[in-house]
Amino acid sequence: MPSSRLSRLAQLGGLASSIAGNVAAEVAGQLARGQRPRMEDLLLTPANAIKVADRLAQMRGAAMKVGQLISMDAGDMLPPELADILGRLRSEAHHMPVAQLRRVLTEAWGPHWQRRFEVFDAHPVAAASIGQVHRVRTKDGRDLAIKVQYPGVRRSIDSDVNNVSSLMRMAGLVPKGVDIAPMIAEAKRQLHEEADYEREGRCLSKFGALLADRPEFRVPELHADLTTPNVLAMSYVEGGPIDSLADAPQAERDRVMTLMIGLIFRELFEFRLMQTDPNFANYRYAPATGQVMLLDFGATRAFPEDFADLYRRLLRAGLAGDRPGVRAAALEIGFLAGDTPARLEQAMLEIFEMSLEPLRQDGPFDFGASDLAVQMREAGMAMAQDHAYFRIPPMDTLFLQRKFGGIYMLATRMRARVDLRAIVEPHL
Repeated sequence: MPSSRLSRLAQLGGLASSIAGNVAAEVAGQLARGQRPRMEDLLLTPANAIKVADRLAQMRGAAMKVGQLISMDAGDMLPPELADILGRLRSEAHHMPVAQLRRVLTEAWGPHWQRRFEVFDAHPVAAASIGQVHRVRTKDGRDLAIKVQYPGVRRSIDSDVNNVSSLMRMAGLVPKGVDIAPMIAEAKRQLHEEADYEREGRCLSKFGALLADRPEFRVPELHADLTTPNVLAMSYVEGGPIDSLADAPQAERDRVMTLMIGLIFRELFEFRLMQTDPNFANYRYAPATGQVMLLDFGATRAFPEDFADLYRRLLRAGLAGDRPGVRAAALEIGFLAGDTPARLEQAMLEIFEMSLEPLRQDGPFDFGASDLAVQMREAGMAMAQDHAYFRIPPMDTLFLQRKFGGIYMLATRMRARVDLRAIVEPHL
């Protein structure tokens, strides 16, 4: 894995050259056929998207993470074949060679770290954008998951984010007129937090304490004696992918999604602390116990009390059919701006009211039988065409909405039936 700034910049420079080569070849071919090339069509191609996805997966770190963010937040505005290719970045990553892994662990634990372990599997059980996870057994009998950060991640965050965002624009993978600068600034801030494994360990312990009275959930235990800024040690929890439940009995799918949706509202209104990364890989399921395992607390975000109160007001007004109340709360939150044209404001309020349909329903809402997500996406894409007034909402709102959207996608994949009104009303 490239760990120095120069080697990482060279990787991206090589990618830019490769994309330019693709464009030149396509220009020559179209001119030979008597066609007039359009730059947007030349850049926005599956071949270029594959090159971007493969190179970022190889680089990992902040370069891969910002690609994941863009693939999730701009994915609905890209052609489906390109969104699918970039979507690979949410599930694929290369892992460190063994020699590089040993160097990282020696820096973290000292030269004789192997003496502390009975078993240390050098092949990771998981590899993601910032680190990879190994299952180990210590000499004193602990079964642990050890998350090891890729070398150079922390010091390359700012330059990676800047370089990749420029590359995405050059490759035509971010639609014109969409200002992603606030998202890029937030990506840097969050990535610096995610790269601090001691902070993640504190968040892990906090969630474990908050959910200590809910045996339906299981949070790994922190092992502080082996945790450093670059290595996180926690108890190993056994479970399968959460979306493997798609073939489980209806009642079990409904129960699990009721738990997970209920947890989101507790995080917002009760804890005011949320794990905001909607990646399905952050959840596991144990068939033997029915427990939902919660993993990866690097993207944990605290919300101010007044922010939670604003959302409470917004939901109260929405459920009561109070359009002026919805508008007032949306303005305070930042969904709407004072200069938003009336037609666009009307469209945004209609999309919000559409999103409330599942909560307004008495009894279970059937995610599998609803096309609400498709309706909202189509309405949102139509609205996003008005680039002059396109706004990225405040960051707290953006990350909260991404988490809600991710859980909605999971519930749809599960074809779950959930009484959302019964879940949310106690918080309002």
